[in-house]
Amino acid sequence: MAGSIVHFELPAADTDRAAGFWSGVFGWDLADTGTPGMDYRMAEVAPGQAVAVFESEQPGTGPVVYLGTDDIERSIDQVRLLGGEAESKAPVPGHGWFAPCRDTEGNRFRLWQADESATMPA
Repeated sequence: MAGSIVHFELPAADTDRAAGFWSGVFGWDLADTGTPGMDYRMAEVAPGQAVAVFESEQPGTGPVVYLGTDDIERSIDQVRLLGGEAESKAPVPGHGWFAPCRDTEGNRFRLWQADESATMPA
Protein backbone atom coordinates (compact mmCIF):
# COMPACT_ATOMS: atom_id res chain seq x y z
CA MET A 1 0.00 0.00 0.00
CA ALA A 2 1.36 3.40 -0.97
CA GLY A 3 2.46 5.44 2.03
CA SER A 4 2.76 2.50 4.40
CA ILE A 5 5.76 2.46 6.72
CA VAL A 6 8.27 0.02 5.25
CA HIS A 7 10.99 0.58 7.82
CA PHE A 8 12.55 3.26 9.96
CA GLU A 9 16.13 4.05 10.86
CA LEU A 10 17.56 5.09 14.20
CA PRO A 11 20.87 6.98 13.87
CA ALA A 12 23.38 6.06 16.57
CA ALA A 13 26.79 7.20 17.79
CA ASP A 14 27.44 3.64 19.05
CA THR A 15 25.61 0.88 17.17
CA ASP A 16 26.44 -1.79 19.76
CA ARG A 17 24.96 0.35 22.53
CA ALA A 18 21.89 1.27 20.44
CA ALA A 19 21.28 -2.32 19.33
CA GLY A 20 21.57 -3.47 22.96
CA PHE A 21 19.12 -0.81 24.10
CA TRP A 22 16.43 -1.62 21.53
CA SER A 23 16.94 -5.36 21.96
CA GLY A 24 16.47 -4.90 25.69
CA VAL A 25 13.35 -2.77 25.33
CA PHE A 26 11.52 -4.70 22.58
CA GLY A 27 13.53 -7.88 22.00
CA TRP A 28 14.49 -6.83 18.48
CA ASP A 29 17.17 -9.06 16.97
CA LEU A 30 19.14 -6.40 15.09
CA ALA A 31 21.38 -8.33 12.71
CA ASP A 32 24.20 -6.99 10.53
CA THR A 33 23.01 -6.59 6.96
CA GLY A 34 26.47 -6.93 5.45
CA THR A 35 26.22 -3.48 3.88
CA PRO A 36 29.73 -2.69 2.65
CA GLY A 37 31.47 0.13 4.47
CA MET A 38 28.87 0.69 7.17
CA ASP A 39 27.53 -0.86 10.35
CA TYR A 40 23.85 -1.19 9.40
CA ARG A 41 21.68 -3.56 11.44
CA MET A 42 18.04 -4.47 10.81
CA ALA A 43 15.24 -6.40 12.46
CA GLU A 44 11.68 -7.18 11.41
CA VAL A 45 9.26 -5.57 13.88
CA ALA A 46 6.01 -6.59 12.17
CA PRO A 47 5.14 -8.39 8.94
CA GLY A 48 6.48 -6.20 6.15
CA GLN A 49 7.99 -3.64 8.55
CA ALA A 50 11.56 -3.33 9.81
CA VAL A 51 13.80 -1.15 11.95
CA ALA A 52 17.45 -0.31 11.34
CA VAL A 53 20.18 1.02 13.61
CA PHE A 54 23.18 2.56 11.92
CA GLU A 55 26.28 4.52 12.85
CA SER A 56 25.74 8.19 12.18
CA GLU A 57 27.49 11.48 12.73
CA GLN A 58 24.04 12.88 13.60
CA PRO A 59 22.76 10.65 16.41
CA GLY A 60 19.74 11.87 18.31
CA THR A 61 18.17 13.58 15.30
CA GLY A 62 15.18 11.25 15.43
CA PRO A 63 13.97 8.34 13.37
CA VAL A 64 13.98 8.45 9.59
CA VAL A 65 10.81 6.81 8.23
CA TYR A 66 10.76 4.98 4.88
CA LEU A 67 7.38 5.18 3.15
CA GLY A 68 6.49 2.68 0.44
CA THR A 69 5.51 3.66 -3.08
CA ASP A 70 4.72 1.70 -6.24
CA ASP A 71 6.24 4.43 -8.45
CA ILE A 72 9.18 6.23 -6.86
CA GLU A 73 9.70 8.59 -9.81
CA ARG A 74 6.09 9.77 -9.61
CA SER A 75 6.32 10.17 -5.83
CA ILE A 76 9.54 12.21 -6.15
CA ASP A 77 7.77 14.48 -8.64
CA GLN A 78 4.79 14.89 -6.27
CA VAL A 79 7.03 15.79 -3.32
CA ARG A 80 8.69 18.49 -5.41
CA LEU A 81 5.41 19.73 -6.91
CA LEU A 82 3.90 20.15 -3.45
CA GLY A 83 6.83 22.22 -2.15
CA GLY A 84 8.95 19.54 -0.53
CA GLU A 85 12.48 18.50 -1.37
CA ALA A 86 13.40 15.16 -2.95
CA GLU A 87 16.74 13.83 -4.09
CA SER A 88 17.00 11.49 -7.06
CA LYS A 89 16.40 7.80 -6.40
CA ALA A 90 19.38 5.66 -5.39
CA PRO A 91 19.63 1.86 -5.54
CA VAL A 92 19.96 -0.67 -2.78
CA PRO A 93 21.18 -3.44 -5.10
CA GLY A 94 18.93 -6.47 -5.12
CA HIS A 95 16.32 -4.82 -2.90
CA GLY A 96 14.96 -1.57 -4.30
CA TRP A 97 15.25 2.19 -4.59
CA PHE A 98 15.13 4.99 -2.03
CA ALA A 99 14.99 8.77 -2.23
CA PRO A 100 15.81 11.10 0.68
CA CYS A 101 13.13 13.79 1.07
CA ARG A 102 11.92 16.62 3.30
CA ASP A 103 8.36 17.81 3.64
CA THR A 104 7.33 21.48 3.55
CA GLU A 105 8.18 21.76 7.28
CA GLY A 106 11.68 20.28 6.95
CA ASN A 107 10.86 16.84 8.33
CA ARG A 108 13.07 14.11 6.89
CA PHE A 109 11.64 10.96 5.33
CA ARG A 110 12.58 8.49 2.62
CA LEU A 111 10.58 7.08 -0.24
CA TRP A 112 11.05 3.34 -0.89
CA GLN A 113 10.15 1.20 -3.89
CA ALA A 114 10.91 -2.51 -3.66
CA ASP A 115 12.63 -3.82 -6.78
CA GLU A 116 14.89 -6.89 -6.71
CA SER A 117 16.38 -5.82 -10.06
CA ALA A 118 17.76 -2.53 -8.64
CA THR A 119 21.47 -2.17 -9.44
CA MET A 120 24.20 0.44 -9.14
CA PRO A 121 24.49 2.69 -12.20
CA ALA A 122 27.15 1.63 -14.69
